[in-house]
This record gives sequence, structure tokens and C-alpha cells, in this order.
Amino acid sequence: MIADIRITEKSFGSKLLMSNVAFGVDDGEKVGLVGRNGVGKSTLFGMLAGADSDYSGSIIFRRGSTIVATAQEHHGLGDITVLEYILRGLPEYARLRHILTTYPATMGSDMRKIEEYSQALERFGQKDFYRVEELVAEELKNFQMEGFGERQLAALSGGQKRLVEVVKIMHAQADLALIDEPTNHMDYIAKKQFIDWMKSARQAMLIITHDRDVLAEVDRIVELRDGASVSYRGNYDDYLRQNASATGNAMQDYEQTERRIANLRDKVLQFRRLKEKARDPGTIAQFKRRENQAATELEKLEKIDKPTFWIDRENVAQLDYKVADRYQKFKARNIRLNMRDGAMRSRRKLVEARDLALGFDERILFEGVNIDLREGEAIELRGRNGAGKTTLIRALMANASSSAASSGRLRKTAQVPPQLTQALIKNTAQSTPIVYAGSLYLDPHIRVGIYEQEIAATYLNLPLARAIEQMYLDRGLKINDTKIRQLMGDYLFVESDGAVPLASLSGGQKARFQLISMLANEPQLLILDEPTNHLDLPSIEELEAALERYAGAILYVSHDDYFRRKIGGSVVQIGS
Repeated sequence: MIADIRITEKSFGSKLLMSNVAFGVDDGEKVGLVGRNGVGKSTLFGMLAGADSDYSGSIIFRRGSTIVATAQEHHGLGDITVLEYILRGLPEYARLRHILTTYPATMGSDMRKIEEYSQALERFGQKDFYRVEELVAEELKNFQMEGFGERQLAALSGGQKRLVEVVKIMHAQADLALIDEPTNHMDYIAKKQFIDWMKSARQAMLIITHDRDVLAEVDRIVELRDGASVSYRGNYDDYLRQNASATGNAMQDYEQTERRIANLRDKVLQFRRLKEKARDPGTIAQFKRRENQAATELEKLEKIDKPTFWIDRENVAQLDYKVADRYQKFKARNIRLNMRDGAMRSRRKLVEARDLALGFDERILFEGVNIDLREGEAIELRGRNGAGKTTLIRALMANASSSAASSGRLRKTAQVPPQLTQALIKNTAQSTPIVYAGSLYLDPHIRVGIYEQEIAATYLNLPLARAIEQMYLDRGLKINDTKIRQLMGDYLFVESDGAVPLASLSGGQKARFQLISMLANEPQLLILDEPTNHLDLPSIEELEAALERYAGAILYVSHDDYFRRKIGGSVVQIGS
């Protein structure tokens, strides 16, 4: 075993996050770490990475093991380049490089240093570290960051920094890699490359992820739930089956606990009445003793929090009817997505592109794209990062004027529907894509809901409740305190979350705000840009189920194979 993790108490403010987290990671084992948003996955990651020591328990790594982790923050790095940052994150490379560059000038006839230098030289060659810069450059190219090695890390986007962290981990050759949400910003080709590396790498890995494509290839899944951890041997499909069985048993146990609580309450009342009616001191004492015994046990059982019960829909359908009924009674709350789901579909055309060529300034990103999206249909925009998928979405949102292209053909821009406000449009130089050839049409009379990866800056520094209110007001929609509380409850926010700035919320919480934003105007067209990122597994399933019922049209970008199979629709390739 390379890691032994036992957390007996970890709190966040007054909230107890963990009380019985206990699991290990074996040599070479690939472990996926899952759990509902807010359960403490990122907190545990910080503890494992050594950034948080405020807990009770122990985290023991095998002596002599090399542990690396993806960084969650990148502050105070100055003007360090991407290549320098990656090389610093390779523990053995950094140590050997230091010896090889500093010892020749200082070792003289010191036999100890001469021996260390000789060993370092041999080891450096064995590990192929002479080619490491070349290999890093190749990996950056695979992740569509060719030439990024000399760029300053601070100048990169959040998604690019995350990819740099993955490249660092892939070349670290550590004994254990701690990896946080590695695939959120990867396209489908880069994600396949990462998964292939994960499967073939000899080092152990603990990966926080809800990416089901990644979870399908791990050896074990550890779920954080109700302050504790539960381990499931096997991959994602194995986890779903085992979870369904374990949840069925846990619900039965909890039902018995509920019956016992009800019985004890009756006993306490019964013994209290008998005590009051009795006249004999001995009898009174006997009834008092029994009342106290029942009350003591009752108090202990009433302190047990209701467990979190979740079974995926496929396994729920296979449950025994008694277990299914029990699940309907005990299942955990999930987000509530209110979407139009009727059979009334006009089949009218909502989005159309004809031989579309799109780009910025004089740079054409793609050409020859054709789209015909009607109500009740779904279309997936597929292509590599940078191919122009998000640019096409922005073009549908844009409201810039038209002008003449150098080719002499009219270059047009789509008109933004009046329901979409500037709060949803990034005011950058690249927020008005140019149609160089062909045409792009969006029905101006429909309501559009947009799910973006980044929250508009307009709302980021506002408390959650105020952000919801402002977002509704910006769109000319009615909103009041009752509606805000309802929305927060539907999307699993607690009352105290209302005072927290959006920027300080977790990735999963921000994703749920984006869902609120997307559905605010009861849209007839949904435009989705990687909607499953940051959401936990039950929330992803709820989103998929709601989209399957949705009566409107869906235009989406996703590199989640599970999601793509659920939503389906035709595929429009963007770029080669």
C-alpha cells in the first residue's frame, strides 16, 4: 500500500465534513474519487496534497515514495514559463538536474560528490531525461498547446493551466499521482490520450472526477458520502451495480431504525403515563428506569443523520418492487430541472447554417459547415479544442453589424434575440465572430437558454441570491424573494449559500447557477457548452433525463461519451 488515509474529523466552519473517511491506495492502482457536490472532495485533495493540515486523523504515504499533485492555484509564480513550471514539478528530474549543473563546479576531489554525480549522470540517462523537454513539447502539442513551452504560465487561461498540470503529472514518473478533474477542458482526442496514458502508466493514481469515461477505466471507486467513505471494487458500471445493492440494504437498515425510533417514542410515553398512574414507590422506580433506558436509546438513534441514498435510473428499474418503493421514500434530493416537455412540436427551423465560414479578423477557423436544427431535434457540434465550436455559439449570440469581406462576399453576423442580454455576451475583441462566407440564421422570435463554462463577470462578485435576482432583472423577467428561495431549493443550495459570492462557490455550485440562468426564460432552444463539467453523478443523470424529455431544440458541445449517447442527435463536424 502506497497511501493509507484515515480522517476522523474535518470541519468547514461549523459544518462537519468528514468523520469516518478511511481507504488506501495500492501500488499501481487507479482509484476514482466521487461524491455529491459539496461533500468535501476538493477539501480532501488539499489535505492529501499537504495544503491543509487542519484535521484529525492521519495520512500516511509509504516512506521513500514520490507523490505529485495537480495544483489548484497558481499564485506567486512570477514570470515562470510553462516548460520551467513543468520541469520543476518533476521531482526526480529537478533533483538530478541540480546535481548535474552544480556539482562540476564544486565537487573537486570530493569522492562523495563525485560518486553522487556519477550516479546522477547514469540515472538521468536511464530515465531518458535528456529528451524530457522534447517529450513535454510533444505532449503540449497533443493538447493543442504547440509552442506554449516558452509562454508565461500566468498568461494562460484556467483551462490551459489545467492541461499544463496534466502534462506535468504525465511526465513526473511519481509513485502516486493526485489528480483533480483532469478532463474538464480536454477535447475528445486529448481525453482519449489521457485515458490511454492512465491505463498504461505504472504509477498509482487518485483521481477526483465525475467523468464517466475516466471512471470506466479505473480499478476502484471511492465515494465520499455522509462524512464517510465507501469503496467499490471495479469500474463505473461495477460501482453502479454495487451501489444499487448496498443502497438497498442500507435503506432497509434505515427503515428498521425509523421503526425502532417510533417504537421507542411510544415506549417513553407509555412508561411515563404508567409512572404517573402508579402509587407504589418500587413500581414508580421501575417505570422510571425503563423510561430512562428507552429515552437514552432514543436520543442516540435520533442523532443519526438520514443517509444519502442514490441509485442510477437503470438500476432503479431493475429493483424489486419493495426496494423500489422504499427508494421512492428515501432517495436523496436532487436538482429539479423544469423544462418544457409536451408533445407540441411545430418542427419549425430554429437554427440554420449554409456553407458557413467563420472566424475573427482575417483568421478563418472553419468553413463549409451546414446546420438545420428544428424544434424537437438535437445537434452535437464536434471538433477539437480551438476548431471553432464555441466561436459558432458566440456567433449565434452576437449582434454586431455586417460589413464586406475581402472576397467580395457579404459577411454576416447572427442577430441576438432580444431576450438575450449583453450580460451573456463576452465583451472582448473576439465576441463578434465574422461570417466570411455562407449564412448563419437564428430565429429571432424564440427564447434561447445558454449554458456556458464561465459565469458572466457581471455576476461573479455578487452574492448568490443577489446574482439570481440581477440575472432575472437583466432579462426583464419577474423575480421576488419567494422565487429566489424556490430556485435555491430546487438546485440544492442552502439558505446560507445566498450570501456567498458566486466567485467563492465550488465548481459544482457554479454549474448549478448556470443551469438556473439557462432555464430562466423557459427557452425553446438550449445551447450547451460542456454542461456536465463539475456536476456530480446524480445531477448529471437528472440533467440527461430532463433533456431527453425536453420538447425544444438542443445545440450542444460535449466530450462526455455517456452524455452524447444519451442526448444523441446528428453530428456536425467543426474543423478536420
